[in-house]
Amino acid sequence: MLKRTPFHSRTAALMQADQWRRWAGYTAASAYEMTHDREYLAMRNSCVLIDVSPLCKYQITGEDALRFLNRLVTRDVSKCAIGGMLYTPWCNSRGQVIDDGTIAHLGENSYRLTSAEPNLRWLEDNALGMQVRIEDVSEQIAALALQGPRSRQLLMTLTDAPLADLKYYRFVDTMIADTPVMISRTGYSGDLGYELWLDADRARAERVWDALIAAGRSFALQPAGIWALDVARIEAGLIMLDVDYTPANKAMIDAQASTPLELGLQWAVSWNKGYFVGRTALLEARARGSATTLVGLEIDHAEFERQHHALGLPVPYPFLAWRAVIPLYAGGAQVGYATSGVWSPTLKKYIALGHLRPQHATPGGVVTIDLDVDRYRRPFNATVTQLPFFNPARKKEVL
Repeated sequence: MLKRTPFHSRTAALMQADQWRRWAGYTAASAYEMTHDREYLAMRNSCVLIDVSPLCKYQITGEDALRFLNRLVTRDVSKCAIGGMLYTPWCNSRGQVIDDGTIAHLGENSYRLTSAEPNLRWLEDNALGMQVRIEDVSEQIAALALQGPRSRQLLMTLTDAPLADLKYYRFVDTMIADTPVMISRTGYSGDLGYELWLDADRARAERVWDALIAAGRSFALQPAGIWALDVARIEAGLIMLDVDYTPANKAMIDAQASTPLELGLQWAVSWNKGYFVGRTALLEARARGSATTLVGLEIDHAEFERQHHALGLPVPYPFLAWRAVIPLYAGGAQVGYATSGVWSPTLKKYIALGHLRPQHATPGGVVTIDLDVDRYRRPFNATVTQLPFFNPARKKEVL
């Protein structure tokens, strides 16, 4: 039986269409209405509240906590001050990504790592011989994502924490509804947004949810699910495990796994920090060059529309993001593949994330992608673009 998050009594009461999904063993909302349209529009124009409690969370403490994390992940954790966070992937010995997530520096020799999937065994295996304690606190900490351009204004009605000065990927401890809450300026929407971390006690969690919903009436707050978030994260060029890459521990063969270099995460590899798991393999991969590169694709939606109209058909733009491996071609040969795509209501473009051979990954280049028109697959041009598609200044700016 799937577990329920501490906010389930509130999310279930708002669910209109029984649009539930499985996430890390929990019941999570896909959308609260029949479609996710209003949720997405609120995310880009006002704000939304998303229950992200199913994220896996690990408390890392002890005198070797920093040494352990620097051995585990590709980023240099020593550069993350107390009160700061960083995003990072971590790899196996062949330099292939196992998972990606965030690290929060909570205090002296104290950190919290989040991940999309359970990683406890991998963490423990890499901590041998170190003075470090690793505790799975996934069920002890509830989490909410408050995302959108009005999220800061909403939070400032509930706490006197210095949110106006809170920088991107920093956090602050405060109180909301008489409940201790850690607020981090992080999220998966590619927009201004925050994540709230609090004790998973149901009564406390419900109190914080209720306070946010009540204050949110003045800010057009909407509860939102994974469908709306999926559109936003593609616009932001953010990868998703099991969709845009196969984690190394699930790959049947090496070719199915990806290095950080192939996923556009070169910036997240600290080459000069010393040894970390996968460093030798990544240095070799950097020297020989990546087999593929993550790119953005803008699909010719005008031609897509024309071909449907020529058959007397409505145009089935993918307002719900698709997650599929679709080959990409150039000169009659396959040169890569797309992994997820969607119609962007904000950009008014049909966009996708793709993996291309480096010689075809130059922005402005054109490849073709086969899409369904009626009962047939037909080729459409897709222009290579730099990521992200959507990157508003408000995401990182301070007041």
